[in-house]
Amino acid sequence: MIEPVISFRHFSFQYRAQKRPTLHEINLDIMPGERVLIAGPSGSGKSTLGSCINGLIPFSFPGEIQGSLTVDGVDAPTAGIFALSAHVGTVLQDPDGQFIGLTVGEDIAFALENECVAQDEMKETVGRVASLVGIGSHLELAPHELSGGQKQRVSLAGVMVDQVKVLLFDEPLANLDPATGKQAIELIDEIQRRTDTTVVIIEHRLEDVLWRSVDRIVLMNEGRIVADMRPDELLSTDLLRRHGIREPLYLSALRYAGADIRPQMRPAQADTLVIGEDEKQMIGAWMRAAGPGREAEERPVLLEVSHIGFGYTPERKILNDVSFAIREGEMVSIVGQNGAGKSTLSKLICGFETPDEGSMRFAGEDMADWSIRERAAHIGYVMQNPNQMISKTMIFDEVTLGIRGRGYSEAEIRERVEETLKICGLYPFRNWPISALSFGQKKRVTIASVLVMGPKMIILDEPTAGQDYRHYTEIMEFLRGLNEQGVTVVMITHDMHLMLEYTPRALVFSGGAMIADKSAAEVLCDPELVCRAALKETSLFHLASRCGIEPPEALVQRFIDTDREVRAHGG
Repeated sequence: MIEPVISFRHFSFQYRAQKRPTLHEINLDIMPGERVLIAGPSGSGKSTLGSCINGLIPFSFPGEIQGSLTVDGVDAPTAGIFALSAHVGTVLQDPDGQFIGLTVGEDIAFALENECVAQDEMKETVGRVASLVGIGSHLELAPHELSGGQKQRVSLAGVMVDQVKVLLFDEPLANLDPATGKQAIELIDEIQRRTDTTVVIIEHRLEDVLWRSVDRIVLMNEGRIVADMRPDELLSTDLLRRHGIREPLYLSALRYAGADIRPQMRPAQADTLVIGEDEKQMIGAWMRAAGPGREAEERPVLLEVSHIGFGYTPERKILNDVSFAIREGEMVSIVGQNGAGKSTLSKLICGFETPDEGSMRFAGEDMADWSIRERAAHIGYVMQNPNQMISKTMIFDEVTLGIRGRGYSEAEIRERVEETLKICGLYPFRNWPISALSFGQKKRVTIASVLVMGPKMIILDEPTAGQDYRHYTEIMEFLRGLNEQGVTVVMITHDMHLMLEYTPRALVFSGGAMIADKSAAEVLCDPELVCRAALKETSLFHLASRCGIEPPEALVQRFIDTDREVRAHGG
């Protein structure tokens, strides 16, 4: 009889600093060679579960354990991190936090050096695993010279040198552009097939993980396992929506059209989905029931960018001849592959860098002589990594920082800060230290610290990175509300769902040039454009093709409009 490679029995865990357990009565077996997705909203306990598997709990994060956990025959709570590292390889959400060597080769070899492996054997092993993950030609490069996807491959190679039985991926799609995220899932799938390693993926971006099949989905909420099912079975229920996880968009569209999702339809992947004539007729009727589209109101131009060019060195051009205009009250996405120049563009707008050529105007005024402080009074900027923006210890003090010295009384400052904290869902934590917050909560603190200043435009770099569906929706609905009050919102994002659902317009970048300025629906229904910009076609495009809807962006727009209505009515 085959024994499970991971086995939780009546397992509970309570962090030393908390009053209540984070995990309750976990009973879970994962068999050798299985691919298991652990999903759940923020605070559900899924990352804590992963930390128990790789030994971070209780050795780095102490607390009280009840029940038992064995990993590859080892008693995990007593084994120690080093002992477990020979059985479990962990690839972190942020690959930069996992690098140790000065070159790719050194980094992959780190564990072998610790074990005093002979040089010849070490070189052979490094070459073998580097080739396995497709990074064999990059061994002499420094980690900072790699793309996000390449860094993740190096992290994977570094944990595979020990020939571990379990590969644990903690949010592997965070910080990756859509095409690279797709490649990451393909890589995990390929490695699992070639090595028969057990794969555990912790991720709330369900549709993206299901680009390749998994054997089971373990759904968690409030520290408990609420479902452990085959993907086709789980996706036929309403459990995902009830527990704050976004189901694949093509299934939501079918439900909006009145279709009943059943396991025999094989709904886990858009490619395998069985769509019968009844479902096609429902989609057709749903499309015909759409009301007329609303004409967009023409508003004054707020930001005008004309023929901007920039390079950090004369030999290395980052942006070339970029021109566009953003009008008052718009909500716009800036999308494209990693390294396309999106974040550099935002630095130029905010004054952190100076263009080599071209001009920028804000509300008709030339910005060339504006200081960073003058620009900040009109344009708020929220960086991708909240830790790079935070300078105070306490939440309230951090949000207060930007409006001090601007002539407000203490009472006015407190009122503005408290109102902003309420809007951002942070008011209950106002007296907490920032160090006690999750990554997603820190992100909301940085948004609050910018919004409290009342800018006319805000630029957000990956505003929903690290957020589960509920917090994603809270932030985006807040930004939509702010936009409806007249604030112009510009978002640099890799999240194609965000672009579709919230921004009618998208600016698409590739190789330092702006290659398209279209509606979000048109962008994600253009296969050539998707390929050039390293994006990912929406599954709604495939649904439209399967149902004979032309043009496919009509179905995408119908979904967006219906989804907006459902949200507005609390659905």
